[in-house]
Amino acid sequence: MREDPFTSFSTYSIVARDEGTGQVGVAVQTHQMCVGVAVPWLSPGVGALATQAMTNVRFGPMGLALLSEGLPAAKVLDALLATDEGAKSRQLAVVDRAGGVAAWTGEQCIPIADHRYGQGFSVQANMMMHPGVVDAMAEAYTMTKEDFAGRLMAALEAAQGKGGDIRGMQSAALKIVPAEAHDKKGLSQILPRYDLRVDEHDQPLMELARLVELRRATLQSQQGFDLLEEGKQGEALALWEKARLMAPEMEELAFWQSVTLADDHKEYDQAAEILRPILEKQVNRADWVELIRRLQGCGILETEGTAEALIQALER
Repeated sequence: MREDPFTSFSTYSIVARDEGTGQVGVAVQTHQMCVGVAVPWLSPGVGALATQAMTNVRFGPMGLALLSEGLPAAKVLDALLATDEGAKSRQLAVVDRAGGVAAWTGEQCIPIADHRYGQGFSVQANMMMHPGVVDAMAEAYTMTKEDFAGRLMAALEAAQGKGGDIRGMQSAALKIVPAEAHDKKGLSQILPRYDLRVDEHDQPLMELARLVELRRATLQSQQGFDLLEEGKQGEALALWEKARLMAPEMEELAFWQSVTLADDHKEYDQAAEILRPILEKQVNRADWVELIRRLQGCGILETEGTAEALIQALER
């Protein structure tokens, strides 16, 4: 058997729409490198799909184009399969912008292969060690009391808890896009909320979970910036602190929180309190201080004197 560029053995995944936010997401794990490049396909305000088993990556752009025309998931799935002579070897799952779902497991997929779908989600797996994987995934997704990313991760972890891929693990991915293509201000929402890939790792799910937590912290920090812009400084500071505690290894969070607070609100001592613990751990502390000066020099720090005022506060 020869494997062509459009064919890849992939294993368990979940495709879902979050009822609360309207976001759509895909999470997947396999024993092959770079699963995130071929299996998950998503677009804001459109929907998502996963193509696996003997993966047909053509389903990705074709399926999103059909979903963008407003076709429901079931019709998109039927249309894609009708174009494919190899449909018997495919697994495919689709969720549309309204939460409609459809899934297919071809009769020639490598056992154990199956899928289950429920309200706004579909889970699918092939080449599994033991039966019961998709049932465990469905239960974990629906019963876990976490945010959307956490529930997608729970489905993957449940699959592995049942034995997972008969070959083991190698790569994983989790992607989530916004519910709408434009935000309330009419600005395009091109960037996904989560776009995380572990392309090769002994424990890809463990590493993916770590990345999800770091991304969650980043999103919380960004929410803090939004609150600060709205004049809700107390709420912003509380959210910033929570983000820093979630991801203490991410120096960037404290750095940009600090310089923003100093520049926009002249809260130099408070800004220094945020940044000082981070700088104390850095062997290249002087380089970070120099970066503050450079931000002033190129105009990112707009208020004259912000850089030196913050640096003086850091030294007190």
